[in-house]
Amino acid sequence: MVSNSKTIVFTAPGIAEYIDTPTNTPADDNYVLVRHIVTTVSCGTERANLMKHPNVAGKYYVDMEHYFPRSLGYSGAGVVEAVGKNVKSVKVGDRVTTSWGIHTKYRWFHEHNVHKIPDDVSFEHAALCHIVTFPMAGVRKTNLEFGESAMTVGLGILGVISVMIMKLAGAYPVIGVDPNPARREFAKKFGADFVLDPTEADFPEKVRKITDGRMVNAAVEVTGSGPALDRLLDVMAEYGRVSLLGCTRDSDFSIDYYKKIHAPGITLVGAHTNARPKCESHEGWWTEHDDITAALRLIDAGRLDFSGFVCETHSPSEAPQVYARLAENRDFPVCVQFNWEE
Repeated sequence: MVSNSKTIVFTAPGIAEYIDTPTNTPADDNYVLVRHIVTTVSCGTERANLMKHPNVAGKYYVDMEHYFPRSLGYSGAGVVEAVGKNVKSVKVGDRVTTSWGIHTKYRWFHEHNVHKIPDDVSFEHAALCHIVTFPMAGVRKTNLEFGESAMTVGLGILGVISVMIMKLAGAYPVIGVDPNPARREFAKKFGADFVLDPTEADFPEKVRKITDGRMVNAAVEVTGSGPALDRLLDVMAEYGRVSLLGCTRDSDFSIDYYKKIHAPGITLVGAHTNARPKCESHEGWWTEHDDITAALRLIDAGRLDFSGFVCETHSPSEAPQVYARLAENRDFPVCVQFNWEE
């Protein structure tokens, strides 16, 4: 049995190392040992953890005095190497996605956090599935109906996938918003009907024209930024719904709640990925298990097409350089993966 594994570890603010670590010990016989083939970088969350931001764990306590060492990498795919005697859903040799793991070669996962990959789905695309569930939940919570106008603010990995899901759900127009022109073009490639720079003075007028004066019915805010939310509220339709998917990293929220939320009847809903039911899905609120299953089926059917989505693939040994770029460069590529076979 594997006792050690190569792992990417954040050891200080802005510093990532590629080192040997002991593998986690299974708590019971419901665990599965996975040999990772691919893991995906969730840029926003990983940068926040890398830079020692306190808002990284939702409702859970963060010990700032003992913050490091720290490891991330919660969306991956690989091959089952061993199973506990109570495991029923997978067997040795199965290709699986992994959820809530870290960037490491070998790791034990609870059976609930692995899902078999359809034969025609690549490891690279399967390694996106856990991340896909975040914007899935964000879009669901807006109660988006086909034919409505929709907007995603912030076109990193979650934002571009949100655009893809909005289009899949039948929204029109789907508007991607980001000040970065490269990210706007990337979102257009993956389904945005229009892309806009929110910093431009005529941003509201452009939205009005694009939507034939109706403005935006449903929106997903991915940046977690107060000014970005404030700008979004300027273009919402009456009774519009805004899903707050991005984790808030700043405290700059000087919003006129009366004029921009209360009077027009805007709904704001928290969409942290852990704010979901644990056991049973219902309208607008699906379990993580059901969302991952849906993501795999949609990818397998070609409805969610991630061809060309991965911008860079690196050996894990290159992690120090990759994370140094992430720490310093907010124009980091939308989708970066580690290939553990190299």
